[in-house]
Parts: sequence; structure tokens; C-alpha cells
Amino acid sequence: MSENPTAPESPAEPRTLPTPRDRSEPMFPGGPVADPAGSHHERRIRSFRPRRGRVTVGQGEALRRLWPQWGLDIDGLRRIDLGELFRTGPEETSGSVAGTPRPDLPVVLEIGFGMGEATAQMAAADPGTGILAADVHTPGQGNLLALAERNGLTNVRVANGDAIILLREMLAPAALSGLRIYFPDPWPKKRHNKRRLIQPEFIELAATRLKPGALLHCATDWEPYAEQMLEVLTASPAFDNTQPDGGYSPRPDFRPLTKFEGQGLDKGHLVHDLIFRRNDT
Repeated sequence: MSENPTAPESPAEPRTLPTPRDRSEPMFPGGPVADPAGSHHERRIRSFRPRRGRVTVGQGEALRRLWPQWGLDIDGLRRIDLGELFRTGPEETSGSVAGTPRPDLPVVLEIGFGMGEATAQMAAADPGTGILAADVHTPGQGNLLALAERNGLTNVRVANGDAIILLREMLAPAALSGLRIYFPDPWPKKRHNKRRLIQPEFIELAATRLKPGALLHCATDWEPYAEQMLEVLTASPAFDNTQPDGGYSPRPDFRPLTKFEGQGLDKGHLVHDLIFRRNDT
């Protein structure tokens, strides 16, 4: 039997709209937060653009599971102990890392690692060195964590946020055995050149966090930026060029040729490496 067309309609269920997520909250519970330093530190011209991006299922799962163990939010509120950060041992179910501190482990800071493939390759090739990899790209953070787990890399930690705050507020003097900055944003427009990371003030800060003899290694495929890097580093009294002629270095074997770099080379781009050593001054 058909329904009575004259019967009154039952009241419709009230429609509830989803509550928008607070952009300051982590996209992944227990994972990296959107702006870890928040208002704790002064606002300034930044050398990077915050990039959340589309996160795959695998990357998101890695962020949820591995961030409590291998992740670090750069909040600028505490001084970190690198020996504690790179503890070795089994992970506890609580997400904290049990095991033995490694106070003598040399640690290299890598600023900007993209999707993390080159970082994972370098970590695998040199397991006796810790790599603290800092970036703001959420998919890349998840991808690097997944690569580290898949390849059994215990010498990788992923930092989320502003690397300048990490250097200035969270690392002790002479804490680092190296600094790597590969293909930073070139900010090609002249009015944006002030946003470039490699500036005299940054190099002065980096020098205070590097041990004597530590290498500062930069690479770029943007010719004007390479010239600026060479000028700034050559002018710093804290660093010596490893090249006797004072120019660019050939790409060392320990820096992998990335897919992005290969595409640039195919287009005729010139890639310049600059390797400077922290002196005793």
C-alpha cells in the first residue's frame, strides 16, 4: 500500500555541520604542530613558506606512530640534549624512547630536506652520525619518518619548525658536527632576496653552534644565490673554504644526486656546492 500523501511529514533531523579544525592544532594527534614556536619569539622576515601539503595515508600513519619517538617540535622553550634525543634502544609503548643516551654521537643538522630521500640515503651510508633534519613540509616529514623505519635507520630525528629558533634557542654552543643546507628557496625576485637564509647574521649564528672543524655544506642550482653564498661565507672570519682556490667545491660522494637535482641538470642548470670548515676563532 502506498503512503498517505496527506499524512504530515515527520520533522527532519537537525543538520549538524562539522566543527572546523583549529589550524593551531596538530593535523595528526601526537604529531607535528602547525606553528610550534607560536608567539614565544619575535616575528621576523622568514626564509621559508609554511607548507602543509597533501599527506598520503602512509605518511600520515608514520606521523601518528613515529613522531612521539623521532619527532621534535621547534618551540624554542627549552635547550635540547642531543645525546638524549638520539637515544638508542627499544621504544616503549608510551611513545617515549628507552635505551642508552649517545652523548658522543656526532650530530649534523640538515635544514630543508624536501621528501627526505637524500637524507635517508646519507643516514644509511653513515650510521655513526646522527642527522637532525629540520623542515616545515608535513608530507616530507611523514615520508622521512617512514623511510627511516623501513630502512632501520636509528640515526635520524625530524624537527618541525623554524631552524633559526632551533639554532638560537634550543642547541648548545658547539653542539653540532656539521650543517647541511641543500637547495634552499632561492627567492629569485630581487625584492625577496632579503628572505634568503644564507645571510651574514645567519652564518654568525651557525658558527656559534658548530664545533671547530665542522663542515658547513650548501648547494644550490640558482646562480645568483650561489654567488651570494660564496660572498657571505668567504667574508665570515669563522669559516675557511675547503677549496684552495677559494671557489666552489665538486659535489662530494656523500651528497646524493636527488631526482629534483637531476631534472635541473637535464635542463642545463648548474649546481654549485660550497663546503666551508669552522675554524678555531
